[in-house]
Amino acid sequence: MDTTYVHGYAAPEARRLGDQADTLAELLHAGTAFPAGSRVLEVGCGVGAQTVHLAARSPGAHLTAVDVSEASLKEAAARVTGVDFRHADLFDLDGEYDHLFVCFVLEHLPEPEKALAHLKTLLRPGGTITVIEGDHGSAFFHPRSEPAQAAIDCLVRLQADAGGDALIGRRLYPLLTGAGFGDVVVEPRTVYADASRPALVTGFTRDTFTAMVEGVGETAVAHGLATAESWARGVADLHRTETFHYTFFKATGSKS
Repeated sequence: MDTTYVHGYAAPEARRLGDQADTLAELLHAGTAFPAGSRVLEVGCGVGAQTVHLAARSPGAHLTAVDVSEASLKEAAARVTGVDFRHADLFDLDGEYDHLFVCFVLEHLPEPEKALAHLKTLLRPGGTITVIEGDHGSAFFHPRSEPAQAAIDCLVRLQADAGGDALIGRRLYPLLTGAGFGDVVVEPRTVYADASRPALVTGFTRDTFTAMVEGVGETAVAHGLATAESWARGVADLHRTETFHYTFFKATGSKS
């Protein structure tokens, strides 16, 4: 599928993805482990930031990871061994798997409903799917800052203009049930950071979320969504937050 990754493929984004995956490994991957011998497909593995944790938690599973970016796949292969990495478009995938893992992918697709419907055809009867997405509308922080909120809103707008949905986390239940998955369960996985949790302040507030917003600054200014001055003020205010909250949504479902 030809889609625009709003965050780009430069080295800082690869580092941000790694920081995000490592900081949130327990939060996002708790409860996800696949049996030895099972066939697991990770869709949209990118640079392999999540693949590392999938492989570590399910060492006996046969893990295949696919992505549309050959450069990202090369980085992923260097990051983790024992995984079958493949260059493929989501809609060109075939085969049969016991489990599917889809993390931070649907948010970038113009038609996530169709993507899920196709992925369902890759599951054996009784197979499961795990989907993880964020929702930028769940970000709130102290002190309150209109410039910081405006910068976040610019990111949401840019992702929408690229055909994605940065607010997709709240949609996972209807998306999965609409695609025909059964036994759908959605759990919020909340990040809260303040000075008593310095690792989260660094790993999530600064190096994951604020870095993600900051990374689209040139594009936001070029598109007339912000001035250079207002953008700089918004990012500076995000760096100065004393408390920060964000919710990810983790959904599971099965194929009857």
